[in-house]
Order: sequence, then structure tokens, then C-alpha cells
Amino acid sequence: MIYGIGTDIVEIKRIASMKSLDTFAKKILSKNEIKTFDDLKSSKKISYLAKQFAAKEAIAKAFGTGLKSPVELHNIEILRNKEGKPIFKPLNDLILKMKDLGITKTHVSLADEKDYALAYAIIEI
Repeated sequence: MIYGIGTDIVEIKRIASMKSLDTFAKKILSKNEIKTFDDLKSSKKISYLAKQFAAKEAIAKAFGTGLKSPVELHNIEILRNKEGKPIFKPLNDLILKMKDLGITKTHVSLADEKDYALAYAIIEI
């Protein structure tokens, strides 16, 4: 059964206009995501940050709480499997919150075009 659905859209030029992509990355990304970010070519970094931020916002909306403890940026990790499929991995206190809620599955879909990055998330119990 679906517990929550969330979606978010990010204007890519908003990310591109930031003074420091590295500072923004450290603010929103987990350690594993930062490792991925650091390994990207500079031409891919802006799109990656936009998609990661949109995904984290979509997850927070699916929880119905917004970004409120323990549903926080650093507790929401979006990784990719071998085929490139985005995978949501909860961290820290968010793991316990999901267990308490009985959440059994999560789904994340990401897309981007020249001007926008879009994320969609579903949480199931």
C-alpha cells in the first residue's frame, strides 16, 4: 500500500548560479554522494546536484513532513545501481523512522532536460 508520493522540480540554472557547487554539495549530500560528485566531470556536476536535491525533496514530500527531523538532507541518500537506477537509502535516525512506520519499499525516478531536473518518489508500507 502506498504511504506517500512526492515530486519536485529544480531549475538547473538555479544550481549553476551558485557561488560554490562544492559548498552546496557538502550541505545536501551524504558522504557516498559526495564521493560520486567528486568523481564526476565538471560538466555533469550541476545536473547531478539538481537531481539529487530534487530527489531528496520528493522523498521528504512522500513522507508528508517536508525536511524535518529525521527526514533531513543528510539522512536521505540517493545512489544508483549498476544500470543507473536511482535507489533511496535512508541513513541514521531515518532508518528507525521508516521501521516504525512499517515502510517496506521505496521508489525514486529522476529526469533532467536542459533547464530542469525532476524527481518522483513513492513510499510503500
